[in-house]
Amino acid sequence: MKLGIVGLPNVGKSTLFNAITNAGAEAANYPFCTIDPNVGMVTVPDERLEWLRDVHQPKKFTPAVIEFVDIAGLVKGASKGEGLGNKFLGNIRSTDAIVHVVRCFDDPNITRHENSTDPLNDIEIINMELIMADIEMVERRIDKAEKAFKGGDKKFQHEADVFRRLLAHLNEGKLARTFEASEDELELIATSDLLTLKKTIYAANLGEDEVADYEGNANFQAVKKLADAEGSQVLPICAKLEADIAELDDPEEKAMFMEELGIRESGLDKLIKCSYTLLGLISFLTAGPDECRAWTIKKGTKAPQAAGKIHTDFERGFIRAEVISFENMKACGTMANARAKGMVRSEGKDYVMQDGDIVNFLFNV
Repeated sequence: MKLGIVGLPNVGKSTLFNAITNAGAEAANYPFCTIDPNVGMVTVPDERLEWLRDVHQPKKFTPAVIEFVDIAGLVKGASKGEGLGNKFLGNIRSTDAIVHVVRCFDDPNITRHENSTDPLNDIEIINMELIMADIEMVERRIDKAEKAFKGGDKKFQHEADVFRRLLAHLNEGKLARTFEASEDELELIATSDLLTLKKTIYAANLGEDEVADYEGNANFQAVKKLADAEGSQVLPICAKLEADIAELDDPEEKAMFMEELGIRESGLDKLIKCSYTLLGLISFLTAGPDECRAWTIKKGTKAPQAAGKIHTDFERGFIRAEVISFENMKACGTMANARAKGMVRSEGKDYVMQDGDIVNFLFNV
């Protein structure tokens, strides 16, 4: 999973990126301190996998991983190449989802882009630049479909019609992900790699004294209302506090510091949960003396396709899956006990994988 962290200059993007990745990207109080995308890889915390590691003492331990990309600050006119717009648009296109950092606090000591104090205005600036870039892509897609239709291929008439409707939607300043269409039409649109199709988490960057009671923050509520309307998620966070927390190496000291601040879980943990929910992802687990590993799949994935995540031969020669839920495994203590109690199920090719399933795939090629 690859998430792009975006936002206007000086909203706390790089501070948040540093906090969640400890990658040490430069963070400074001026625009464009992030010129090339900084990339940080973080492991997904999973107590279930850690329990399996303690039981099996494997040679290898492989948690799931998320890649974060800190992308240069956007300015008005980016879709026309202003500022670092072309780099911004190119870098964001390769991500699975967007973490859009929005400043929801005031600080006279920090430069504010265009002197804006309205988070919704900040969001609109970025969204409009993404929409403008999408309009150009859709116009090219329509032109290509119309030429193909004139060449005698009638299926392209429908494609041109769908994208013309989408173009009208974009021209009204609306995001592609809010476009209403049939399932087949949405699948067609998904082939166009539009920027405003990408699912988004709005990271509402709050002040240090506001994050514990974020529900009472008017800026946060405004961002939440917008996110709810477009099917996005909103995450209350204080990038400065997350950076302070990240600097603490002692787990007990970190826990005490968070308790004093009224913070129940780290911003990274919350962001990961948001990301999995937003993208409809779950994890299944494999465990043994050689390796304990978490595998990320889409909700609704069936057993053979999940097996294919491990190796294509597993899917091609799939016979069945031996499955036990993590809860049952933990209650039994060992796989031998679980088998003795009849807790290990044999599932076929139509089995839909569940979050936390511990699986052993049987196959024959």
